[in-house]
Amino acid sequence: MRQLDVAGISYRTASYEYDENNLSGLHAAEQVGIPAEQVFKTLVTRGDKTGILVFCIPVDMELDLKKAAAVSGNKKLEMTHVKELLGLTGYIRGGCSPIGMKKKYPTFIDETAILFDEIAVSAGMRGEQIILNPEDLIRFVEAKEADVTKEMEP
Repeated sequence: MRQLDVAGISYRTASYEYDENNLSGLHAAEQVGIPAEQVFKTLVTRGDKTGILVFCIPVDMELDLKKAAAVSGNKKLEMTHVKELLGLTGYIRGGCSPIGMKKKYPTFIDETAILFDEIAVSAGMRGEQIILNPEDLIRFVEAKEADVTKEMEP
């Protein structure tokens, strides 16, 4: 939030009770009262050619690893292990934000983000969301918009 303040980007926050046994983004969306398609989870992956990549996608969707690999210049992409998350990003599972990571990684945001006036992303801790204009977020983290999702499997 300090970084957004310095950059002059307007945002608001929403807090919610998180459940250690249910860290799903759908739970977060329900708790803050924002439609799931406007609440974005931050996923950290490793590409076979480019290394660490960050993807922000709606919580009601799944990352399509084939599409994500193609847009990022990789043949293969895999999710990083949850144990690596803190070391790579400075954040823990359920509280990973595309803003303020330890290091600047190539970031991709699902193209649906710009359909909304505002979206929510993690504020960097469990139970806290930052709500902001998606175009401000895209500019701030220098993300590329791309089609990287698929329907969640039941």
